Amino acid sequence: MNLSDINWDFNAAGTWPSPIKAAIVLLICSVVAGGGIYYDTVDQLEELENIEQQEKDLRLTFETKQKKAVNLQDYRDQLAQIEVSLHEMLRQMPTKEEVASLLIDISQTGLASGLEFRLFKPAAAVNKDFYSELPINIEVIGKYEELGLFVSGVAALPRIVTVHDVNIVPIDKSKGKDKDKYEAGDMLMNATIKTYNENVDKAVSSVKKRRGKK
Repeated sequence: MNLSDINWDFNAAGTWPSPIKAAIVLLICSVVAGGGIYYDTVDQLEELENIEQQEKDLRLTFETKQKKAVNLQDYRDQLAQIEVSLHEMLRQMPTKEEVASLLIDISQTGLASGLEFRLFKPAAAVNKDFYSELPINIEVIGKYEELGLFVSGVAALPRIVTVHDVNIVPIDKSKGKDKDKYEAGDMLMNATIKTYNENVDKAVSSVKKRRGKK
């Protein structure tokens, strides 16, 4: 078959040899199929991929929620225990009326431990989210074991009292106007003692409200 003898006028396509007709029809079909895939099937494949990803995300979310649902009662029991512990801790915080007597208890604990107070200075309250910190700056002198007794005694008080920023150094007997009154082994401790204040009735009401929502 000589291609130069073929009349390539489209109007004369009926006279083209059968192989040429088949090749043209195959080319047209390929173009149509390719266009259909490009304009329709590709979008569907992308949509299918997005749906499959959504299925994975939903499956993961379902598994996470299912685990939580299985342990829901345990979480509720833990929450109840936390609320009870919080309530008990709030009960151990001194009320405003008890702060003055607590300060006396702290100073009496130091004196009973054999310490000498150089400084006992309550500072301004520091407001927090659910409570107020009541810091007390102290400076005491005594033997190491007496300092230990004092810290242990403070921790044993019926109200919550904590000790912070502790700094203990030996007394320098060569300095100070009272250098002759101190003995070997005397130490100077600077620290901040903190107690905490909370409106217990308000806290109890808050706990009851949270329980009522469950």
